[in-house]
Amino acid sequence: MLKCMFYQQLIKGLYSVNTADISSPFGRFTWRVVGRHPCGWGSCALFARLHLLVTSNPSSRAAARRRLGNAPSASLSCVRLYERMMEESSREHLDTDNEAGGEDALVGNVNKLMITPPGYTGPPKKGHVIFDACFESGNLGRVDYISEFEFDLFIRPDTCNPRFRVWFNFTVENVRETQVKVKRVIFNIVNFSKTKSLYRDGMSPVVKSTSRPKWQRLPAKNVYYYRCPDHRRNYVMSFAFCFDREDDVYQFAYCYPYTYSRLQHYLASLERRNLDYLQREQLGLSVQQRRLDLLTITNPAHLNQEQEKRVVFLTARVHPGESPASFICQGVIDFLVSQHPIAKVLRDHVIFKIVPMLNPDGVYLGNYRCSLMGFDLNRHWQDPSPWAHPTLHAVKQLIVQMNQDPKVSLEFYIDVHAHSTMMNGFMYGNVFEEEERVQRQAVFPRLLCQNAPDFSLSSTTFNRDLVKAGTGRRFLGGLLDDTSYCYTLEVSFYSYLTAGSTSPVPYTEDGYMKLGRNVARTFLDYYKLNNLIDESKHTGHINSSSDGTSTSHQGNNPGNGKVKSDRKPRDY
Repeated sequence: MLKCMFYQQLIKGLYSVNTADISSPFGRFTWRVVGRHPCGWGSCALFARLHLLVTSNPSSRAAARRRLGNAPSASLSCVRLYERMMEESSREHLDTDNEAGGEDALVGNVNKLMITPPGYTGPPKKGHVIFDACFESGNLGRVDYISEFEFDLFIRPDTCNPRFRVWFNFTVENVRETQVKVKRVIFNIVNFSKTKSLYRDGMSPVVKSTSRPKWQRLPAKNVYYYRCPDHRRNYVMSFAFCFDREDDVYQFAYCYPYTYSRLQHYLASLERRNLDYLQREQLGLSVQQRRLDLLTITNPAHLNQEQEKRVVFLTARVHPGESPASFICQGVIDFLVSQHPIAKVLRDHVIFKIVPMLNPDGVYLGNYRCSLMGFDLNRHWQDPSPWAHPTLHAVKQLIVQMNQDPKVSLEFYIDVHAHSTMMNGFMYGNVFEEEERVQRQAVFPRLLCQNAPDFSLSSTTFNRDLVKAGTGRRFLGGLLDDTSYCYTLEVSFYSYLTAGSTSPVPYTEDGYMKLGRNVARTFLDYYKLNNLIDESKHTGHINSSSDGTSTSHQGNNPGNGKVKSDRKPRDY
């Protein structure tokens, strides 16, 4: 237990400091890590291994190797875990294509970094642009001056994992009048770790400013995505932007940010409503002691210990950069706690368990795919560590406990993600030997396709890829019984195509929430509860306000009445 605490303390110390401190030179960085170890770094093989990782000084490396050789066996398991983490960091992933090079070895975000022309030594001037990513969910690791009107930007890799460089979120200020009048400043993001991207299909970054605080997408005509010989043939995304107000602070991001703090404010506002059908509890804490929240939404009568319980379990943000998942999740929650007749019926028949942010540390730090310690949590469902993957461990324990309760029927597990290369919403499901189970699993996506115009049934697939074996969908699909269905719900970072249309419709924050509301509404069809709703008052998609107060459903389309009841599944 003690050796595990050493490693956890190391990671907490490494990234609990101010983000500006993280960007210190490697020497200072190493000293800070060593100084936080309770036993002194010479007594722990893990710290010798870390020192070898971050130092380039020959004598220092030799000393680290000697300490590594003399380290007590009590710490060697820490080393093995650390090596396992680094092995995972370098393992080939299907959606990453480039190795991290020397110029990508970035630690931390830029902090109010003023960019001046090479050789300039005078006082700061208006027009010496200031970049900053030293804030929650920020990501920008380096800026190179090309000219007064062009800058190369480098994404900071995920903490403890150099392979993932996709998410960016930063501010720009101190522009001057000539930059405004020229009407164009070019930003080149030069070290993406992906080659395939929706930037090839019209996607563009989002922007807001102090005078216009609502996020909006840049015009696609000002965005270019190409392979660049000047940057080791990495893919570069360049966008031209017109600054129109000198005193504004402009913020750019890969997609609409949804931060940990935003979630906490939202959940606190729900709690203040004192709804008897909503419970919020702290299921656990992350490595950096952030809350892992669990919401239970149902008629309180269902929580009786003796009553049989039908449970739908939903999780989001296991990959922290996939912010659209949080908007979908909020759309589900908003609808389920509303006074809409469909929401009332669902609360009377189903228990909804929702974990809206599985990776709060990664979200807070501005990572794209990994946790604080560099783990892709969605590959560790089979054997999550209670201290290296505490949030995942807590959720898995809860699901296993519910699955062992004879009075609980855990019928759905849905994990919400965002996709960087495909359009629309769609699902991934599992492959089974029994044809009847295969057909029953296809029911929910079919019903969702009828309720959500942006959901694509043709993009929905069922697979058993080995690389996905550690995901929640795959692991729980094998753990739960044959009345349970596990899905990954994906939504495009960019846009959707509706039936009969050839022009993509870019997603907005409310567009994502609308999909979440339609996901919630689909359970009415699935459980054949339509007859409990006044059909004459509710027709059409759920597509109005976020709380669903004036929304409705489409037709009477009964779904699969699965489970331990007298209802039989419908044939499709």
